Parts: sequence; C-alpha cells; structure tokens
Amino acid sequence: MTTIVKCPTCRRPVEWSPASVYRPFCSDRCRLIDLGAWFNEQHRIPDESAAAPDERHSDPSEES
Repeated sequence: MTTIVKCPTCRRPVEWSPASVYRPFCSDRCRLIDLGAWFNEQHRIPDESAAAPDERHSDPSEES
C-alpha cells in the first residue's frame, strides 16, 4: 500500500515513494515557494531559550 501525504504548500495529494522526487512537495514550484517563505522569515522555529529567564542568577543570595 502506498502512503499519500498532502503537499505542505498547495495541499495536493503526493505519493510518498522514491518516484516522487520533490516529496513532501508535489512539484519544484511548491518546494521553492516553501523555501522562499523560510528565507523571508514567514516560517520560524521558536527559540525557547531566548524566552526563558536567565537561570544563571537563580540563587537569590547572589543578587544585590
């Protein structure tokens, strides 16, 4: 049985097999649209370390 996934860009069905050279995308066009979105920072991976408080100063006796 062949696995079918949706193209992340246009949502068309894509067969997940070695014959699908652009998988998970349906075409080179959709792949490039997604790549452009990463370059333009429309897609981001959140940096949780920047949002976390500075744990180096967690000991209250060190603060003045």
